Amino acid sequence: MALYAITLLAGWRFPAAKVPNKVPLRERTIWADQLTVFDMSQQVAARKPASESEWLRQASAGDASAFEQLVKPYRKLLHTHCYRMLGSPFDADDALQETLLAAWRGLGSFEARSSLRTWLTSIATRICLRMIAKRPRRLTSGDRAAPLPSTAELGEPVEGPVWLEPLPDGELADDDDPSAILLRRESIGLGFVAMLQHLPGLQRAVLLLREVLGYSAAETADMLGTSMASANSALQRSRQTMRARTTAGEMKPVDAQGLERLLHAFVCAWESRDIAAMVELLTDDVRFTMPPLPAWFNGRAFVEKFFSERVFQTPWRLEPLRGNGQPGFACYIRQTGDDRFRPGGVVLLSVANGHIAAIDSFIDPTVCRRFGMRAEFDQERFGFCSYSG
Repeated sequence: MALYAITLLAGWRFPAAKVPNKVPLRERTIWADQLTVFDMSQQVAARKPASESEWLRQASAGDASAFEQLVKPYRKLLHTHCYRMLGSPFDADDALQETLLAAWRGLGSFEARSSLRTWLTSIATRICLRMIAKRPRRLTSGDRAAPLPSTAELGEPVEGPVWLEPLPDGELADDDDPSAILLRRESIGLGFVAMLQHLPGLQRAVLLLREVLGYSAAETADMLGTSMASANSALQRSRQTMRARTTAGEMKPVDAQGLERLLHAFVCAWESRDIAAMVELLTDDVRFTMPPLPAWFNGRAFVEKFFSERVFQTPWRLEPLRGNGQPGFACYIRQTGDDRFRPGGVVLLSVANGHIAAIDSFIDPTVCRRFGMRAEFDQERFGFCSYSG
């Protein structure tokens, strides 16, 4: 039975999530006519390299493995775009699957008036817009309820497709350009993706196409099947909403060495359950969230109380990971009477001015599995203050 992190401190467990693990799309393709899942890995590996135009020609003639090669360079880019639109990697899985299915079915109509990347992005965007129209938007803890003043009752978990969910960095689109990597981190951070969910679908799509993916006004209007005037109007309204929701104040960047020291101190404080050391690392307005629980805490005094009264009542071990371009940790908990550490949650940190401004803990077992957390390990595997970057 999967464990939920903070709620276990209250002495009870949630049932394992009902959502099944999805087979990664890079290992499967759903083809239009049969709607059957094929593992294409061996077939694709046996194919000789070819140009995109040659893969396109072969795929247009009905070669499924050529189609797999044709779209392979764009999978992560499309998945990341869908994630920004939808706020969940699992919803993005569905959108990518539908995108590739639609592209396979419609490949004969592709006339190369735009690039393949643009054509695929247009399909993905329209599919996301349809999904947005049918599904509730993904929420953060602050969207749903006010912060708690007490740690006595954390509430019942709110299950279903409700919460904003993190994306492992390993699933992000690849880019070797340092400036592009920085832009990617800024445009995939939890705060940015959360703000996007407050935009209507069209505004969300226009903002991402124009300011993240770099399409022109004319290209954006064409991709969305709307006028340039409508697209420009949507862009202006989206910018206004994003500015209104952006926290005021200048943030001083943290250099690599400073961030390394901060993360090392964070792990040492958590694993040693040193409340004073932990509080020193936090901003005055730090928040601690833990979906799918509705409970969250805001401000250093309340977060300190939560660490002291709930989190630090049991032993923990932390391993570094990254999600949404942010540093974080896989957190493992050892319950009383158990000699094994088991998944407690995925924690992502937001850093501001050399301190931790947010601790976003995702305690859904499906998220833990998405980030590759192990089911259990012996407590001797690694010990106090084990962080090594």
